[in-house]
Amino acid sequence: MEKLMLAMSGGVDSSAALILLKEKYDVIGATLMLNDSKDENGDSMCGSSQDIVDAKRVAEKMEVPHHVFDMREVFSATVKKSFVDSYLNGETPNPCVNCNEVIKFGALLQKAKELSCKYLATGHYARVEYDEASGRYLLKKALLKDGTVNPKDQSYVLYRLSQEQLSAAVFPLGSMEKSEIRELALEKGLVSAGKPDSQDICFVPEGCYGDFIEENIGYKYPAGKFCDTDGNVIGEHKGVIHYTIGQRRGIGVGFGRPVYVISKNAENNTVVLGDNEQLFCDTIIARELNMIAVTAKEFSCKAKTRYKQTEQPCKVIISEDKATVVFDEPIRAVTPGQHIVFYDGDTVLGGGVIC
Repeated sequence: MEKLMLAMSGGVDSSAALILLKEKYDVIGATLMLNDSKDENGDSMCGSSQDIVDAKRVAEKMEVPHHVFDMREVFSATVKKSFVDSYLNGETPNPCVNCNEVIKFGALLQKAKELSCKYLATGHYARVEYDEASGRYLLKKALLKDGTVNPKDQSYVLYRLSQEQLSAAVFPLGSMEKSEIRELALEKGLVSAGKPDSQDICFVPEGCYGDFIEENIGYKYPAGKFCDTDGNVIGEHKGVIHYTIGQRRGIGVGFGRPVYVISKNAENNTVVLGDNEQLFCDTIIARELNMIAVTAKEFSCKAKTRYKQTEQPCKVIISEDKATVVFDEPIRAVTPGQHIVFYDGDTVLGGGVIC
């Protein structure tokens, strides 16, 4: 059997993936040490965090070798630094996209190759297919057995994978429902069977982005001004890093009516507030393109600008390293730093970073 490395987070998805993969491959389990963990006394326990312990227990139960790779340094220098820099530039990043490209299918894939593994598998809900006609590997949405799109589909956060990365990628959960996955883990008596899904960004405790950024830059971000769409100062805020486009809750200022974050300017530390109607636009510019399944410079497709969003029809015009995307109908709360991903049915065409 061919050798394959499986990224094991300690959760139920990668555990179920191991059960499925072991039938077809010579599997090596691997868990990444990305963050320093603290025990109840505040002491470092980075080598024995609960997720690592759970992953090891699953690997032992399934009788496969397991490695722990300390990638805290590269994770901090890439994913965390990019996250902080993006917020300081007035953007709202999605670090999971960056992590999949740079860490999982970058640094970890290199480790897999060093251990003579041809493939790297993860517990993502997605699929990869080789297209004979184009000679390219295609990233596809996760589909259920009835052919409908899996509500857990994660193709959005994988769109930056290169042809080399896609050629090595294995996603065994591409046609699985969550209930099936938990049942698989439960049948094998795996410790991860009942673990809840993670919700927050792994390195930002309780979603406190502002606190994380201030800790990393070493000072408290200064307060700034709230303005209306005409430029009039209407209040004071605690710093642009604490706000994102479309935000309504937590603004901290009462105006007698619902107001939303329309835009923000990191250079002068201002946040513009306005009505919901002012959040809509029909044209987006995207940078840092990664096109997987299309070479045309102009094409029509569907696209979404957030992970949980439903794709909307649009036209894409590519010039040099940027894309101009014009939607048939205006869409809400387009946010610089997030990603726009293009789809043709269940095939990911590519995407880029919204600027």
